[in-house]
Amino acid sequence: MEISLLQWIGYLASIAIALSMTMSSILKFRWINLFGALTFSTYGFLIGAWPVGFLNAFIALVDIYYLNSIYSKKEVFEILELRPENRYLIRFLEFHKKDIDKFFPGFIYKPEMNTVSFFVLRNMAVAGVFLAHRDQNHCLSVGLDFVLPEYRDFKNGKYIYLRLRDRFINEGFTKIVAEGNSEKYSQYLSKLGFQKNAEGLFEKSLVSAHPTGV
Repeated sequence: MEISLLQWIGYLASIAIALSMTMSSILKFRWINLFGALTFSTYGFLIGAWPVGFLNAFIALVDIYYLNSIYSKKEVFEILELRPENRYLIRFLEFHKKDIDKFFPGFIYKPEMNTVSFFVLRNMAVAGVFLAHRDQNHCLSVGLDFVLPEYRDFKNGKYIYLRLRDRFINEGFTKIVAEGNSEKYSQYLSKLGFQKNAEGLFEKSLVSAHPTGV
């Protein structure tokens, strides 16, 4: 049976709407849902199904409204420094272990190694955790830079590696080094300006970095 162009548009819209429902990130959900709603609206008008067309046009407007709110909203970033034996930190790592293992396979928490440890707060909500230690040659070695799924929009990373740059420099660090433990984490580091060094590690210079806004 030959499928018409209109049917393909309907199938595409249905797939997009269904896919948006699987997104844990609000931002991804809104963008994919917007595409699905616009496609469904077009499909509805093309086949003369006016209720379908108008309903999905309204949904698209709602998505646009919330996307505009997300991008224009001024978020407040802070860090909450942690002691290595902090009980909430230990429970946090246990609770999110399965997700942490996807990005940092084989990660084992070693409290004695943490010299730089903090939660990243966004509007006072815990968005992620950063664990690192002082290595030789004024190097900050990252052990864990984990972000909760709903906050994976690179803002956490930009805050840590750009906005906190002067803080790290004042503490005597000249560069940050991290292992590319997984493909997704390696892509994350590359987008944040890290480059592979001769040892195969991802490295970012703090001295030559030029901070930009988040």
